[in-house]
Amino acid sequence: MTDLRNLLFLDIETVAAFKSYNELPERMQPLWDKKAGFLRNEDQLPSPELYWDRAAIYAEFGKVIVISIGVFNYKEGEAPTLRVKSLKSDNEKELLLEFRTLLQTKFDQDNLSLVAHNGKEFDFPYLCRRMLVNGLKLPEILDTSAKKPWEVSHIDTMEMWKFGDRKSFTSLDLLTAIFDIPSSKSDIDGSMVTDVYYNKNGLGRIAEYCANDVIATAQLYLKMNCLDIIPPDRIAVV
Repeated sequence: MTDLRNLLFLDIETVAAFKSYNELPERMQPLWDKKAGFLRNEDQLPSPELYWDRAAIYAEFGKVIVISIGVFNYKEGEAPTLRVKSLKSDNEKELLLEFRTLLQTKFDQDNLSLVAHNGKEFDFPYLCRRMLVNGLKLPEILDTSAKKPWEVSHIDTMEMWKFGDRKSFTSLDLLTAIFDIPSSKSDIDGSMVTDVYYNKNGLGRIAEYCANDVIATAQLYLKMNCLDIIPPDRIAVV
């Protein structure tokens, strides 16, 4: 198994890039309308309302506001600790630049692996797309172009759970319940993030929620490798 100290657990929180559909640049509005026409819409929401409800999911129409990271620390023969930090900003470019600088200066690039739940379908590509939109060169570990599958140092706990089964999404909350891991949930959930950010000045609350998901992902990774989870007194959120 990979040395736990070479793993960087991460989770991102995203919101609609603009507070409302009406604030979208004129060129982008019909493009969202076209996108909305292909989305599942059981409540028959009009395109402007669907923007508020769904835009955060798509890197073309959303932005990153929080990136939480977690690392294991220990010396041989000692019990590991988990250290978690949240990077947050209203300025997406500054946030992504801070994250990229951290990746490139604080970690061993030759041995580092990124770990996230549903990271291969959401977190990793979303970060790449938003970095490019903001004119930032991708860090080597995120840039998968021209790489062979075994050269990509990305680990996805949802993919680990699928064992090759592609039929369904399995939430982090469900897996933590199955493995009896303390819930990552706080007073908000993913569906509330855009509202909390724009209407309740809740960037700090969102960062706390994101950090909890990183802790849960790290604990799940341990459980799925038949290792003991980290007790609360050995988890530091900084």
